[in-house]
Amino acid sequence: MSKTTPDAPDAPVGDQDLGAAGSQLSTAPAESLNMPALGVIGWARWFWRQLTSMRVALLLLLLVALGAIPGSLIPQSGTDATKVADFVKNNPTLGDVYDKLGLFHVYSSVWFGAIYILLFVSLIGCIIPRTWQFVGQIRSRPPGAPKRLTRLPAYTTWRTGAEPEQVREAALTLLTKRRFRAHLAGDNVAAEKGYLREIGNLAFHIALIVMLTAFAWGQLFKSEGNKLVVEGDGFANTLTQYDDFKSGNLFSTDDLVPFSFTLNKFTGTYETSGPNTGTPRLYQAALTYSDGAYGKDRKTLVKVNEPLEIGDAKVYLTAHGYAPVITVRDGKGNVVYSDAVAMLPLDSNVTSTGVVKVLDGYKNAKGLSEQLGISAFFLPTYTKGSETASTFPALNNPVLNLTPYHGDLGVDSGIPQSVYQLDKSHVKGFKDSKGAQLRENLKPGQTMQLPDGAGSVTYESTKQWANFQVVQQPGTDWALAGSLTAIFGLAASLFIQRRRVWVRAVRGADGVTVVEMAGLGRSESAKLPEELGDLAAILYDQAPGAPGPDEDPPHDDTTPEPRVVPSEGAETK
Repeated sequence: MSKTTPDAPDAPVGDQDLGAAGSQLSTAPAESLNMPALGVIGWARWFWRQLTSMRVALLLLLLVALGAIPGSLIPQSGTDATKVADFVKNNPTLGDVYDKLGLFHVYSSVWFGAIYILLFVSLIGCIIPRTWQFVGQIRSRPPGAPKRLTRLPAYTTWRTGAEPEQVREAALTLLTKRRFRAHLAGDNVAAEKGYLREIGNLAFHIALIVMLTAFAWGQLFKSEGNKLVVEGDGFANTLTQYDDFKSGNLFSTDDLVPFSFTLNKFTGTYETSGPNTGTPRLYQAALTYSDGAYGKDRKTLVKVNEPLEIGDAKVYLTAHGYAPVITVRDGKGNVVYSDAVAMLPLDSNVTSTGVVKVLDGYKNAKGLSEQLGISAFFLPTYTKGSETASTFPALNNPVLNLTPYHGDLGVDSGIPQSVYQLDKSHVKGFKDSKGAQLRENLKPGQTMQLPDGAGSVTYESTKQWANFQVVQQPGTDWALAGSLTAIFGLAASLFIQRRRVWVRAVRGADGVTVVEMAGLGRSESAKLPEELGDLAAILYDQAPGAPGPDEDPPHDDTTPEPRVVPSEGAETK
């Protein structure tokens, strides 16, 4: 009987006897219970062990997730600087606190970058030693059987008249067919299976690094811009062509994919009856595009969620509206403005608003240069009794409501203006015959005459416009591959059990061969005794049982098969 020391901590039952057989079923780094020695090197080693531990990696993952919350709830300067300015204006105290904490630019802040980098270091420092240790286990053979197989969680034994060598050879063949890594180790056969569990575990952690790298790469080098294009007009992928544009911190204009396209026609159809009346059925834009500066023209259709892909750029169809063609003439009949004016939708029936600004070339009836501003409301389907809103989004009965002004539009003041808004502080309205503000509804082909020979405004026809979003975000394919790998790796690490099986066959004192089979898994599972029982039943058919020393020979040719029983100190399976 072995002696025990009173001060020694209690060890799990059977650990003293398993030795190498029960070791290295996991590649997790062993944690030392001893405090590091004092000194710089000792504390550095202790800090590195803590940083590369799994619990710290999980904590850093949690911090990344928590850090992303303010980035989603608080307006970000890189996404919408106007909202940030409005937030600071409405909440000066809170806005100053947020600014100092970097909450208006979370993903480029120092603290978020520090967490991200520490997570990288933690994962890499955890994976490298595990991988090296796992490679060593793959290259080595499963360890031989421990002395006392009865201490293992699953165990069975029987006596047989077959020779020990025959039993071992049969066991080796059986385990090899069952995809175990098996070899002869003295008087026993050692086998191991379930390496995909650790491969899945390592694949999961490597996939996390790939995903984090892809996300960071995508955020640093991404670009996103919007462009409204009227039918017949085109777009070239240069920075000056965009209506608005935002990009990552490391993005350069040289990274823009060279291409261009022309919007030939936009087609939209809608439900005409039922509860979903007015709901879009089809949105598609017919484009002619060219890849590169001298690419060949090609035709394609861009639909919602079906973007045009050119290199690393994707062109999405995001919005649609109408653009009435308006012609403005001065008092002498000279055309001073003629163009399609894009209107912004106000509701689901595409009731739209817009502004016509004539900045140069117009002269009033007295020959003086002035600027014209015209507020416009567009109703695709005009119905009597609902003059302020369209009743259907299609062009069933288009009407353009115009309200003209003249004077100084303020565009020369240096203050930026929206092309969809009219500054009325320095303009006067045209008066009708009753002295009221001039305002008329026009149908296609109709003209509104300005009073006192000041000119005319004609509603020529109606075009449609489409808004396109051009997105370049590298690393998306890597992020997808990392996500899929992480899912399969996690599934493998959760559902595959790594286990070892030993078969010992030795000649007993009475000359009869004694066969012992035992199994050990990385974690407790009811499948291990079942698998061992299945293996034992097959091996028993090849090495049938013999009567014990105190038993009478059986009266027939049958002998009870072995039964897997719970071993000493182990839970019943």
